[in-house]
Amino acid sequence: MVAIQPSPPPSRSSPWLRMAVAFAVLLGVLMLVLLFFPWDVLRVPLNRYVSEKTGRQFEVTRHLDVHPGWRGATIVFDGVDFANPTWAREPYLVRAKRAEFEIRLWPLLSGRVVIPRLALVSPVMGLQMEEDGRRTWALGKDTGDTSTVPTIGLLQVDGGGVNFLAEHLGVDIHADFSYDTTRGELPLDFRVKGKYKRQPLTAEGRTGNVLQLTATGQPPFPLEIKAAAGKTQLSAQGTVAALADLDGIDARFQLKGQTLGELFPLLGIALPQTSPYALAGELRKQGKLWEVKGMKGRLGLSDIAGDMRFDQAPKTPQLDGTLHSRVMDMDDLGPLIGLPPTERSAKAIEGVEAPPSIAQVKRARRDPGRKVLPTATLDFERLRAMNADVQYTADKIRNVREVPLDRGSVHVKLLDSVLTLDPLDLGVANGKVAGAIRIDARQDPADIRASLDVHGMQINRLIPKVDTLKTSFGKLDGRINLSGRGKSVASWLAGASGDVAAITGRGEFSNLLLEFAGLDGGEVIKFILRGDRTVTLRCAALAFDVNKGVAQGRGLVFDTTDTVFHATGQANLADETMHFVIDQKPKDMSILSVRTPLIVGGTFGSPTIGVEPGPLAARGLTALALGAITPMLALAATFESGPGVDADCKGVLAEAGKPGTAEAAKGAAKATGARQPQN
Repeated sequence: MVAIQPSPPPSRSSPWLRMAVAFAVLLGVLMLVLLFFPWDVLRVPLNRYVSEKTGRQFEVTRHLDVHPGWRGATIVFDGVDFANPTWAREPYLVRAKRAEFEIRLWPLLSGRVVIPRLALVSPVMGLQMEEDGRRTWALGKDTGDTSTVPTIGLLQVDGGGVNFLAEHLGVDIHADFSYDTTRGELPLDFRVKGKYKRQPLTAEGRTGNVLQLTATGQPPFPLEIKAAAGKTQLSAQGTVAALADLDGIDARFQLKGQTLGELFPLLGIALPQTSPYALAGELRKQGKLWEVKGMKGRLGLSDIAGDMRFDQAPKTPQLDGTLHSRVMDMDDLGPLIGLPPTERSAKAIEGVEAPPSIAQVKRARRDPGRKVLPTATLDFERLRAMNADVQYTADKIRNVREVPLDRGSVHVKLLDSVLTLDPLDLGVANGKVAGAIRIDARQDPADIRASLDVHGMQINRLIPKVDTLKTSFGKLDGRINLSGRGKSVASWLAGASGDVAAITGRGEFSNLLLEFAGLDGGEVIKFILRGDRTVTLRCAALAFDVNKGVAQGRGLVFDTTDTVFHATGQANLADETMHFVIDQKPKDMSILSVRTPLIVGGTFGSPTIGVEPGPLAARGLTALALGAITPMLALAATFESGPGVDADCKGVLAEAGKPGTAEAAKGAAKATGARQPQN
């Protein structure tokens, strides 16, 4: 008898196992279908579909292939033409012999196109952006809809060219690419020509074979570039993480140009006008923050070093920095107040085309009535473009001809269109000028206020020609408190009101100078025979009440043990004319004196010095009449009995100590308000 064994009960998991096997088989079949599917049969339907969705002609010209993956697919177009919108200048967005790109599948479900990598062979690309937001690379029919702009990570270009036009930004450039593996780590060569910010642009350089347009976790790619925009030249070597927004920059740079002010239209950084410059340092950018570390270079004939940072994240961008000069040259200060550089300063930087110098500008004008005060207008757009907090110090100032500056420092703040230089501290003639300047550009013309104090300046250094006469003056104190409105230094002073004063106490100087000024021939002859001597300065004061551009002298006195000088008159800051009468009263008796009031007149640019003809003519006629009797009597007309008396020095200094009119006092009080309270 044969025993029959019962069959084992069916496993509970067997249906699930069968389902898993079936799914695996189905997936395998699907994968095989995808791998061996003749994708090119979809080329015509794809061309039609993309053309309909975008509203412009799209065509894969020769062959279509697809390589599926787990997260997406790699699509290969053997020949592709993709037209631009009808409003664009260039006919094609892209026309290439071959295009290969990876595309993420899941983002497509939400209408987003994410392309981690795009490789083009010999492309011709036409990129264009309009002021209303339209751009040719938006893939929808509405080219102003930024949601249809694809996100591209890495871009690989094997030769070809790109045109980019943005007329509202002043950008119109063409770039040519060539690819050569023998160039090592930088096989991609590029050359750019066109206009950037409406200035001529040329550039050339090399980079890696893959450009990272957006940050996707890839390592930064290397980049070398030499570029020139207008008169500005840039050379840089380093790495860039994302090319689309120039993020993740870490590079060494060298920058040259005619003036730092030309960087404003290029970079949006409102820097002052300067002499030609050459700077170098480390440049880094993360997000909206630009940083320059270890900057060194020259502004004209002056050295400069420091660190700067420019943050574009706030609504109003912020510039911060600390700058330092070991030696600053006076010739480099002119452009800061609107004057052209000197010839020395204009030609100081090798490889930079020299701008017109102040001498060339004067020769070109050939105007004997030319203005002396700077007429360059304030750039309100720049003052409103950013905020700033920058400190600058110059240890030594050289080439100090007319104004003997020794050193200088200034704290520059620009906040909500209000520019302040506070504190401003200048070492002048072994003394100093300290105070503040404030320019409020929230109104047009700007409200400008200057409040400066003068302490302990040695007068012999202020008048170096007198120093050759072995002069030893005392020290000068004074102040400038002016306020008004204007668009330039000249227009501001033309309407300014306030107080200007300079006073000094006792000192010594050459008597020979006084005798020349007093037209005392007898004393000059004595000095020639006996030698020069010094006299004592008792006191001196120059004080002006300034009322809407007219500086009226209120205390103009120069008192010595030999002569006392009193002056009256005014200077018009609007038309730059002046008229002063200087009356000298000797304190000793002298013969051969033809003393008569001196007249200082003319313009600031062409002053005149003469004598008042009335008194001089009277003495001449007297001498002529007496000479007709006997030649010796003619000398009587030139005899000076010395009627001069000591000035009331205490009263002189007191008169110079405060404004004499209500309008001057009001303007001076407004000017002192420019200073920040000091802790």
